Amino acid sequence: MRFNSLILSAGVAFLTSCGTQKMTNNFHYPETKKVSHTDEYFGTKVEDPYRWLEDDRAEDTKDWVKREVAFTNDYLAKIPFREEIRAQLKDIWNYEKIGAPFKEGDFTYFYKNDGLQAQFVLYRTDKNGNTEVFLDPNKFSEKGTTSLAGVSFNKKGTLAAYSISEGGSDWNKIIIINALTKEKIDETIVDVKFSGASWLGDEGFFYSSYDKPKGSELSAKTDTHKVYFHQLGTKQSQDRLIIGGENFKRRYMSIGVSDDERFEILNASEATNGNELYIKDLSKKTDFVPVQKGYDFNTDFVDSKGDMIYALTDKNAPNMRLVKFNINNPDVWTDVIPETENVLSVSTGGGYIFAKYMKDAVTSVKQFDYDGKLIRDIQLPGIGTANGFGGKEKEKDLYFSFTNYITPGTIYKFNADAGKSEVYQKPKVKFNPEDYVSEQVFFTSKDGTKIPMMINYKKGIQLDGKNPTILYSYGGFNISLQPAFSVVNAIWMENGGIYAVPNIRGGGEYGKKWHDAGTKMQKKNVFDDFIAAGEYLQRKGYTSKDFMALSGRSNGGLLVGATMTMRPDLAKVAFPGVGVLDMLRYNKFTAGAGWSYDYGTAEDSREMFEYLKSYSPVHQVRKGVCYPSTMIITSDHDDRVVPAHSFKFGAELQEKQSCNNPVLVRIETNAGHGAGRSTDQVIGENADLLSFALYEMGLKNLKK
Repeated sequence: MRFNSLILSAGVAFLTSCGTQKMTNNFHYPETKKVSHTDEYFGTKVEDPYRWLEDDRAEDTKDWVKREVAFTNDYLAKIPFREEIRAQLKDIWNYEKIGAPFKEGDFTYFYKNDGLQAQFVLYRTDKNGNTEVFLDPNKFSEKGTTSLAGVSFNKKGTLAAYSISEGGSDWNKIIIINALTKEKIDETIVDVKFSGASWLGDEGFFYSSYDKPKGSELSAKTDTHKVYFHQLGTKQSQDRLIIGGENFKRRYMSIGVSDDERFEILNASEATNGNELYIKDLSKKTDFVPVQKGYDFNTDFVDSKGDMIYALTDKNAPNMRLVKFNINNPDVWTDVIPETENVLSVSTGGGYIFAKYMKDAVTSVKQFDYDGKLIRDIQLPGIGTANGFGGKEKEKDLYFSFTNYITPGTIYKFNADAGKSEVYQKPKVKFNPEDYVSEQVFFTSKDGTKIPMMINYKKGIQLDGKNPTILYSYGGFNISLQPAFSVVNAIWMENGGIYAVPNIRGGGEYGKKWHDAGTKMQKKNVFDDFIAAGEYLQRKGYTSKDFMALSGRSNGGLLVGATMTMRPDLAKVAFPGVGVLDMLRYNKFTAGAGWSYDYGTAEDSREMFEYLKSYSPVHQVRKGVCYPSTMIITSDHDDRVVPAHSFKFGAELQEKQSCNNPVLVRIETNAGHGAGRSTDQVIGENADLLSFALYEMGLKNLKK
């Protein structure tokens, strides 16, 4: 299919929602009351008239949400090709998806989705080749909105603890079963958050939790993580507190157990960057030994061999290095895999260490022994992203996945001794990579920094400035955007659209320096990079302002919100998804204060407050400005980035928008920050996103 010729007239009907309304331009937006509220920061008063929308339990907030949902649904229902886009997505989505297998005890486990199942099902195969369902999350809830958040086995594979998330919440429950019979054998552990289950023999497991918050469970601040040990056969109320509380207050903590079950590894941090590392040797009657104290560096346990501990660190190595040290002398570190010019991550399996390097966001892999001797460079199927190469020490057959923007994710079996790979599972997607182009370009940002960008499209497009384009990025928290296939992007490109992803600062594509260059008082570098990416695409004729949509989620939602308020003339459409949009108050909710390494807080200093306010999307919406057609995306159970951010930003935009570009607030019910959503929810959101973008760009119908 191709787009019909695009008509640039607004073509927007006057819409009416239920409930009390007020007139803004040509739209009858739901009325949003303003309640006087003022905060003071370093002598500066800041008005916050929509503070009341932060109370997710209040009836007036629930009423406002109901009216906004009705308005949004009414508007989207007017788009003539919305259901056609939904049908296209549903059709391409309907293929069998199988994950890489992994062994636990006498069974081989794997995840599979037949096509349109709400959630992936966990299967297992025994030594005789008999396959059965182990866990089916589709039966956890009526509409498939309760997801399997994780599963952990004891070393023998006879016991399992699996976590469930209800409605997408970060608050989980842990259910304990006999892995052989699948029968529940203990009471359900509740109020678990940011935690897995780490087994210690057959006795029980470690898990992490916060005390039940006072106020709303979905938005109240949580900052004191505690690690407990659950002894099988006992009540949760009897679980032993291992560490945490006022005497050891940390925002995030976890205890893991080494594969040989000799060491307990305590990881503690205050923010999403930097951690403390402590290790307890269970072969001795000693307490945790500090390996790294303070939060200046990231150091993570990788593996152990006898007395030797292997760890990945950015201490004195911004691009990461693998080190080893003797548990009896933890201050003396020796390089196993030294730092290089490319960012390093590692995995272990088959008795080897696999070094995955990232150069310009693309993967290469080397195989080493535990002394750091190079065994081989691993030949990958192409240029893109490889993940995996992990497994138990005695398992010689490992698995890895390979993908890029125009190659559906394929799983390969890799023999660790022979170094040979073969296709294990190739998805049968209705998509032909040969019909598409994925090219990498480099552009110059405002301060002269070179930024890479992947541009993806169907062969044959004309660089006439009229190609509908989604510009997507993230730019924060050391997270790297590496090439990966998406059926949503496939539909966009199949219909003639361009999908462009710049690897902007704040991410981890070039290590710690790249990350730090997009944090705190340098955060605006991130927005400048994104703006420069859009200008490059327009200057080179890929697209133009009237055919560009800005998109991002979470920290990427902040990226879009800040960009559209700084440069409202850059794009026609904006999608700030589950975004951090009130930069003066983000740290007041759930674990938001843990993001301070990237953002700083309004309480840090006058300078930091003024800097945050100067780009905070909620505070930078101005009267008399024409902002892009905007669909703000959030969820009612998002307890990571609470929906109040989106509510307040939407209220500001609806009040102050000066032109006929609509402002919608799309609120998903029984969903959280993103993980665990049902297939139907994901298809529904993306059908709305793609159809809204095309409609606002002037499209009237899809050409058959």
